[in-house]
Amino acid sequence: MAENKEEIKKDEVEVPIKWYVPDTIITRYASNMLVQILEHEIKLSFFEIKPEFRLDPNMTPPPEVIAECVASVIVSPAKFPKFIEAMQKQFARYTAKRAV
Repeated sequence: MAENKEEIKKDEVEVPIKWYVPDTIITRYASNMLVQILEHEIKLSFFEIKPEFRLDPNMTPPPEVIAECVASVIVSPAKFPKFIEAMQKQFARYTAKRAV
């Protein structure tokens, strides 16, 4: 017999998360982001563009620049809206601080 949603929720247990960032994690700057829809997930790739040194303003610009992928993360579609909501909240806090 299938359990209904109320019965399933009674069996759920909330466990607090202890956030841990190891010292080996390297924080990188991302100037660009690519969002890809995969078959069952959403992939976020973050890129950094490192422009070449241009000491002479008369130099011809390069024909292209390289965007190096510094991080790539796959997110489940179920979690994606909460990630967007968290980012929007934090960005609103960021802009509110700068408006003062």
